[in-house]
Amino acid sequence: MSKIAGAFKNGKAFIGFVTGGDPSLEKSEEFILAMIRGGADLVEIGIPFSDPIAEGVVIQEANIRALAAGATVDKIFDLVASVRKKTEVPLVFLTYLNPVFNYGFSRFFQRCADLGVDGIIIPDLPYEEKGELAEVAAAFGVDLISLIAPTSEQRIKQIAQEATGFIYVVSSLGVTGVRSEIKTDLVSILEVVRSASSLPTAVGFGINTPQQAGEIAKIADGVIVGSAIVKIIEKHGGKAGTCIYDYVRSMKDAVKERD
Repeated sequence: MSKIAGAFKNGKAFIGFVTGGDPSLEKSEEFILAMIRGGADLVEIGIPFSDPIAEGVVIQEANIRALAAGATVDKIFDLVASVRKKTEVPLVFLTYLNPVFNYGFSRFFQRCADLGVDGIIIPDLPYEEKGELAEVAAAFGVDLISLIAPTSEQRIKQIAQEATGFIYVVSSLGVTGVRSEIKTDLVSILEVVRSASSLPTAVGFGINTPQQAGEIAKIADGVIVGSAIVKIIEKHGGKAGTCIYDYVRSMKDAVKERD
């Protein structure tokens, strides 16, 4: 069992997201640890990028704030090194292909392995073109997390069969961001995924209330929340730690009720 899969072994998982370096690297560490104290079973750390095409305005602006504050790939690795001294909770990067390519695939995944990054999500990496990167990531023991969207259709089984870590099911069309209602037929998508893979499934994009988290946890193995946490950071800046803890605690409680 990979370390990522282990995040799901004690019931429904809550997965939280922060953009590394927003508003500073020190505060990102504080916020990550606050999420873990609040019950997060796995944490996604965004590596800031100037053109995060899968993100809505909230996370786009977080990327801008982090880059303006001086965040770089190396500094995000330093952040992970510091966090790893304090927790063994699985950590996953979310970034785009350009930063990984420019850093060099082998160099990037070697550092992931050395510092304890367990997986990576790359929204702009087409399934058909993942070959070289997937091979390098696997060689260093880093799970390449597959995204399955409502538009994946005939490819759902194929993507699921080759997935590692966990399977990220996108709840809605469009970019990230909170949504008042999720109308996608997730039950049908998850049925197809589970017919092809035994990996845990987690649903993300748009989830922001305990009620939504509880409903998703009825059908999936985990719930992913990003924009709602980043909005708390946008509102409270460096003082967001307590609010993040309280929010994650409420979301984890809602997810646990569905175990």
